Amino acid sequence: MPRHELGAAERRARMVGWRSGDVLRATALVTSYLLALALAWVARDIVFTAFLGVLFGLAVGAGADRLTRLRIPRGIGAPLVVIAFLGTLYGVGAAIAPTVHTQVVELRTRVPEAVDRIEAWVNARPGVAGLFLGGHEVAPAPATAPAPVAQGRTRTSTVPAPIARGPTLRERITEQLSGTARYLFPFLSSTLTVAAGLFLIIVLAIYVGADPGMYHQGLMRLFPRGARDQAGVVLTRIATVLRRWLVTQLVAMVVMGVVSTVTLLLLGVKAAVALGVIAGLLEFVPTVGPILAAVPAIAMGFLDSPEKALTVGLAYLVIQQLEGHVLIPILMKEGMDLPPALTIVTQAVMALLFGFIGLMVAVPLLAVVIVPVKLLYMEGVVGDAETDDDVPGISGMAVLPPVPATTTPDGR
Repeated sequence: MPRHELGAAERRARMVGWRSGDVLRATALVTSYLLALALAWVARDIVFTAFLGVLFGLAVGAGADRLTRLRIPRGIGAPLVVIAFLGTLYGVGAAIAPTVHTQVVELRTRVPEAVDRIEAWVNARPGVAGLFLGGHEVAPAPATAPAPVAQGRTRTSTVPAPIARGPTLRERITEQLSGTARYLFPFLSSTLTVAAGLFLIIVLAIYVGADPGMYHQGLMRLFPRGARDQAGVVLTRIATVLRRWLVTQLVAMVVMGVVSTVTLLLLGVKAAVALGVIAGLLEFVPTVGPILAAVPAIAMGFLDSPEKALTVGLAYLVIQQLEGHVLIPILMKEGMDLPPALTIVTQAVMALLFGFIGLMVAVPLLAVVIVPVKLLYMEGVVGDAETDDDVPGISGMAVLPPVPATTTPDGR
């Protein structure tokens, strides 16, 4: 090849730009990502349900680890943990079911009455607060209209004009709750859908708990060989944080349910057991759940007096403060310490996009994002080598150790 032609080929090779093959590969990659996102959006309920199954599977795996010390194989230990958990739920539910059923019926009849009393109490106190909480507009002055009388004379008769009243507070709340329920709980319209979701969670929890190593190795093969050591550390940290968070939430649910029930019984609030069960169940949703649980309890306290409603509200506030500053730090010495503002924003966005199931998985998904951001970006890119207690997000974890350049013979 002549020298001038060879120089032209070298210059073309050095030119900065995309070749046709690069454009095709980039187009195929972007198209694949978009199709994957579209598929995930269509199947979002299944994706989040599967995530809950994996989340519970991590906790089941911890129980199966303890059973292996008794020489019980993991394939048997994982189903035993799930069966024991479901059996405990069934036993507790059967023991308190009659009381809860009776009190739930009472709640359905007494909460509307409490709302009416709140509205009457607000309307008796005019002002901005009354209008904001649902007070009626002031009725217009009586109108005067002429009325015919005998001998052709007319006299003026005062006839009260009809008072235009807006919807009551109960009607407004009912309308808002019905609209919210249709948006947040669309899956509750089908019993088959709920049963299928629970079945999927249980099956995934058993499989993941029985052999978590197989799924861990499968995920590791998605990464290049040189990055597998670091990816393994990140995945292990994520699994540890999620497992500790879930176990902590389950324990907190039981404690908060019992403490709320005892507190309401001591205060003499009606339907205390049912309200305690509601408080325990909603404890699974951090920040938002306890607030929602306090609303019906305060309403029931208002049936007796506004002072009792205020006492119930203060009691719930004290319980939540003790939980956040005493119970959770004891249960979760190592794990997530997510900033409250970031947690609330994430929950709001997930609830807006995906409904109640998005609200349920918002906090663990936030942890899944924060752990690699902290370990890979803040420590690997930014070079922040401070202790984890100085960095909001993940507390009690050691700094990610340097990853050796070599890998194991099998590439993991």
